[in-house]
Amino acid sequence: MANQQNFDVIIIGGSYAGLSAAMALGRSIKKVLIIDSGNPCNKQTPHSHNFLTQDGKTPKEISELAKSQVANYDTASFVNDIAIEGKKIDNGFEITTQSKQIFSGRKLIFATGVKDEMPNIDGFAECWGISVIHCPYCHGYEVRNQKTGLFANGNMAYEFGKLLWNWTKYLTIYTNGKSGLSGEQIKTLASRNIGVVEKEIVKISHQEGQIQELIFSDGSTQKLDALYAKIPFTQHSNIPESLGCEFTEMGLIQVDAFQKTTVDNIFAAGDSTCMMRAVANAVYAGNMAGAAVSKELIAEEFGRN
Repeated sequence: MANQQNFDVIIIGGSYAGLSAAMALGRSIKKVLIIDSGNPCNKQTPHSHNFLTQDGKTPKEISELAKSQVANYDTASFVNDIAIEGKKIDNGFEITTQSKQIFSGRKLIFATGVKDEMPNIDGFAECWGISVIHCPYCHGYEVRNQKTGLFANGNMAYEFGKLLWNWTKYLTIYTNGKSGLSGEQIKTLASRNIGVVEKEIVKISHQEGQIQELIFSDGSTQKLDALYAKIPFTQHSNIPESLGCEFTEMGLIQVDAFQKTTVDNIFAAGDSTCMMRAVANAVYAGNMAGAAVSKELIAEEFGRN
C-alpha cells in the first residue's frame, strides 16, 4: 500500500462491528479502509452463541467469513496495523499507524473495542473467555445448572447475581475481600441460596482454561465449573479521546441512536460504546454506523452537485 491514501471512511477496528460497518459502506459504493491488528478480545473464546445463523461457531470462523464477504466489495481495503494517532485536517481526519503509514478519510468509525483489566490472580487470564465468562446470554446455557461463581462486589454483584440465578441455582458470589453488599442484599441472596464469600482469591486452578477450583489466601479451596466476572476495562484506543469525543460515566464512547459521537463526522460502534458485549449487538451497531455514515456522505455529495 502506498505511503498515503485518501478514503471516504476509515474504520479503526476490524472485528464484528467494524466489518459490519464496512459491508454497509461497501454496498453503498464508498471507499472504505479497515485498519485492524487481528488481535480481538474474544480470541480465547471457544464458541460464540446467541447469534442467529452462527450459533456455536468459533469467533474466528465468524470473523473470517465476514472479512471474506466484505472483501468482495472492491471499494473496501484492509491494512493489518494499529492506528496510534489521529488528527483533524481540512477535509476530514488523518490517521497514522504504528508502521508510520498515513491515511486520510472524510469520516471515521471507531470499532476499537475495550481492553479488559485482569485482576492479579494466577490463572484468571488463562481462563478468560473459556470458563471465566462475562455474559449469561453468550455462555449461560452451556453452564446451566452447574456449580457457578460470580466474581463481583457491591450493587453490581447483587444485580448480576439475581440475573444469573435464572441459569443456575448453584451460585456463590466471591467478593475477593470485604463485601460491599448491604445486609438486606445478603439476606435476599441467602433466601435464594446464593452465598457470599469474602475470602481473597489467589489462584484459579485450571486445565487448559477450564476451571478446576478456586484457591484462597488462607489455603482453602472451592471447586467450580464456571466463574462469571465483572472486571474493569479501558478503551483500546485513545484516539477518540484525543479528537474530543465525550464518554459516559462508565467509560464508554458516547453515541446517539445512529452511532454518532459528540464530534462531527466521527462514529463509533461495538464494545467501546455499549455494555452489551455480544456479537449480534456489535453487528447491529456496526451496520447502523455504516448506514448512517453512508447517508451523510451521500447528502454531502448531493449538495455539492
